[in-house]
Amino acid sequence: MGIYLNCGNQSFARARRSQIYIDKTGLLEYTNSVMDTEQCLICSSRPRRFGKTMTAGMLTAYYGKGCDSRKLFQGLAIAKIPNYTEYMNRYDVIHLDIADMRSEKTNAMDTIVSIQECVIGELKGAYPDVAIEKDATLPSALARINDQTGAGFVIVIDEWDAIFREDKFDIKAQEVYVELLRGLFKGERSRKFMKLAYITGILPVKKYKGESALNNFDEFTMIGADILAEYVGFTEAEVLRLCEEYRMDFEEMKRWYDGYLLGDDLHIYNPKSVTDAVRRKKTANYWTRTVAYESLQEYISMNFDGLKDAVVWMLAGGKCSVNMDTFENDMTSFKSRDDVLTILIHLGYLAYDGETNEVCIPNEEVRAAFANAVQGTNWTPVVQAIRKSEHLLESTWNKDADTVAESIDEVHMANTSILEYNNENALSCVITLAYFNAINEYTLIRELPTGKGYADIVFLPRRHSARPAMVVELKYDKSAEGAIGQIKEKGYMKALESYSGNLLLVGINYDKKKKKHFCVIEECNIKGGN
Repeated sequence: MGIYLNCGNQSFARARRSQIYIDKTGLLEYTNSVMDTEQCLICSSRPRRFGKTMTAGMLTAYYGKGCDSRKLFQGLAIAKIPNYTEYMNRYDVIHLDIADMRSEKTNAMDTIVSIQECVIGELKGAYPDVAIEKDATLPSALARINDQTGAGFVIVIDEWDAIFREDKFDIKAQEVYVELLRGLFKGERSRKFMKLAYITGILPVKKYKGESALNNFDEFTMIGADILAEYVGFTEAEVLRLCEEYRMDFEEMKRWYDGYLLGDDLHIYNPKSVTDAVRRKKTANYWTRTVAYESLQEYISMNFDGLKDAVVWMLAGGKCSVNMDTFENDMTSFKSRDDVLTILIHLGYLAYDGETNEVCIPNEEVRAAFANAVQGTNWTPVVQAIRKSEHLLESTWNKDADTVAESIDEVHMANTSILEYNNENALSCVITLAYFNAINEYTLIRELPTGKGYADIVFLPRRHSARPAMVVELKYDKSAEGAIGQIKEKGYMKALESYSGNLLLVGINYDKKKKKHFCVIEECNIKGGN
């Protein structure tokens, strides 16, 4: 076994020994199906701490020569597939971690040279009878070995995009690196020695003038994960099983870590955060602690028309349309609001809805990261709205309707260029921003089905909270009293089937002529939705 060539199965064995292991070996059924075909080149990109390295280790353990991995895969999903051992430990596997190799060198160009020198050195040891020229490139060395021995190679590259991320402005090194990748993966020569390639990172393959630098790769991303969606993170079914096994609150886990919708209604959860929450027996910001929120702050502060508006709208619970066609799959070539929103999808800060072409903040963990990032900007009205949210909550609990109306006026007027009203949906976003910190006490449900319509916003107390539930009905250019009447008339309280206790009915109307909000608050007591 070598460091890069046929490096063994220790990485996957370590993953299997972990307290929490989720079986993702079903991916191997797909990679086996495309082995040595026109679809054998796979680029799977996803955010940090979404299991990229574990997947790379699994592939290396399964395909690599020099080790016996049968026991490691016994009882797993791939073992249920007939003849699953046909490809096991059969190939020379080159496994590269570009981020790790980059950290050992002073610059990107030295890293690229080192990659080739290190792998070629191990190839010479594995194939001593093959004459490899002194100045051979890695692609030419692989071609020579294949020509003389018929050996086929599997190449697994983790953090393939590290040079584009760490050396953002070293354009020359990036071009040299892309040429190396083209030599490995494009052209008739590589078709002979390349049996399978799996490269993974945060970014899709780099574009040049709208064209992918490696346009023969099948790409699976946070925008289009397609048939590999279930291998991007933990599925809802997997999280539910973990919650049942470890006696965790599934609804809390969903609130904190769900939100990435991939494929046909397939909910994907952040695996790093779910694993840590289960181990530590509590939900918290685990993933965002591993990535600096300053990078998020840098992106959302870029001076592109409409970017700030989009971020505030999403902080208020809204969704924004996005055009991803101009994004060049790097971290420097930003030309528009849409380019920034697209990189935030790949980084995991935004979730993408393929049916509507919209983005939103996916969950509470990421929402907190955005709140922290905004605190460091010059977006004073937004920061003040978030900070004053606690006071607004207190006023609501105290049934101080005038203060509630005045507070919402302030939020609206301070952000009027962003949150300009034209319907009740826009009003709903203002209310959500105004009540930003209510999430600490409540589960916020927008448009809750009630049987006779939809309650605009329902604040359902969390189990630890002694606060009253709240049903908020919004009106645009009508009356707050009419909003209260609608709550009663349509029986919105009955939707709270599992709740017993105090309930606040909050009617809010925006008067278009007076450009003011009006509020009415009533209190009642319910038992089981009656």
